[in-house]
Amino acid sequence: MNDPRETALLASVPDGLFVGGAWRPAADGAVLGVEDPATGQRVKEIADATVADGVAALDAACDAFPAWASTPARERGEILRRAFDLVQERADDLALLMTVEMGKPLAEARAEVRYGAEFLRWFGEEAPRVQGRYGPSPAGSGRTVVTQHPVGPCFLITPWNFPLAMATRKIAPALAAGCTVVVKPATLTPLTTLLLASILAEAGVPAGVVNVVTTTRTAPVSEAILRDPRLRKLSFTGSTPVGQRLLEQAAGGVLRTSMELGGNAPFVVFDDADLDLAVEGAILAKFRNVGQACTAANRFLVHRPVAEEFARRVTERVRAFRTGRGTEEGVTVGPLIDRRAVAASAALVRDAVERGATLRTGGAAVDGPGSFFAATVLSDVPPDSAVLREEIFGPVLAIVPFDDEDEAVRIANDTEYGLVSYVYTRDLARGQRMIERLETGMMGLNVGVVSDAAAPFGGWKMSGLGREGGAEGIHEYLQTKYTLTADPFAP
Repeated sequence: MNDPRETALLASVPDGLFVGGAWRPAADGAVLGVEDPATGQRVKEIADATVADGVAALDAACDAFPAWASTPARERGEILRRAFDLVQERADDLALLMTVEMGKPLAEARAEVRYGAEFLRWFGEEAPRVQGRYGPSPAGSGRTVVTQHPVGPCFLITPWNFPLAMATRKIAPALAAGCTVVVKPATLTPLTTLLLASILAEAGVPAGVVNVVTTTRTAPVSEAILRDPRLRKLSFTGSTPVGQRLLEQAAGGVLRTSMELGGNAPFVVFDDADLDLAVEGAILAKFRNVGQACTAANRFLVHRPVAEEFARRVTERVRAFRTGRGTEEGVTVGPLIDRRAVAASAALVRDAVERGATLRTGGAAVDGPGSFFAATVLSDVPPDSAVLREEIFGPVLAIVPFDDEDEAVRIANDTEYGLVSYVYTRDLARGQRMIERLETGMMGLNVGVVSDAAAPFGGWKMSGLGREGGAEGIHEYLQTKYTLTADPFAP
């Protein structure tokens, strides 16, 4: 890496743990290396937190909680609004940093900055809107007062695939509600969170309200924080198996939990759909973030009369993709996060082809440095293929034909997951039926991207618990108190 702008940007990113408003090394001086997945080169070393560091971060969050909880909601909102403005000002830096540490093309990284910033603005506006209620008791025994209060110190665990947006989606509602936080970003992509922490401090977030611990010792550090009786909330985005283990640990303290877990999203195309619109939606739903998104379409269920034409059009688009480092002009497909992800995509394609699927394009790793996998289209994928059961997390589009609406619904719902679904049809009644019949927490009807800071994000079944974003998002960080007061008019 010889780009002077990248060198300067990386040098400006703090390399310590952010605890109690100060940057500090790990207690034992250990460091972890961050690599560029497009080159395999180490780009920066940062502190590798110990268990003691994790507990110190929770100490800071607990110490800061009473003052932050009592800070007027309008003041908290104004701080988040300043953070939004600063993120906008630093948009180019944040986008480039994400591309370097995660690999996504710059255009997509810039889009993530816009999306991630919106959580700061949205929840800054929601902070003063938290309400309760007051009224007479139905039994005439007094007055009912219902109030909302911050749940307390929170532990936020974010994934590597959307380093900025997943951090702001958790931090913003927590701060808006009056909670303090310890953030543990993914080991693979911690730099964006470190830069965000410095921006939040510049915006006026008081010391100890936001703390960041980066670590390769994830399990012991997380367990120490989760077992601490002072912690009151866990929010996690990641795989379902890891989420299940964290839920077991959280059960001991009866913690409030928000879990955004795995997905196996169906993308259903009916024969009356606008195929141009469906193909465009398919490209967005599948290949955004190189397919490394929990909302990525996993199974493309296409009505048999249009299945071949849909496959032809999609393949034509995919063959025109340019693969390369995300900083290069015109690149549409960046690297996967690491070589293990490449091997996983290759195994899924190989299994499908061996079972009888047709490989239309791609299907193999790309030679050279970095962890690249060619954008792939498979058609006529047999129902027993692993690619239809497992979350792909790679640039592999798998097409399955179906014969009627009932079959489409049966296949779409035949999964333990229920995060998001996509449906393309011109038939308004059919669209309404699919809203009712598909077992997912979110749905895109004739659209390929559903994420919006103003909307509740979350799934059904094994895809998680709770909601992030929308009016619902702040309530994940609030707890309700009911008070019965004596009748003020009683003699």
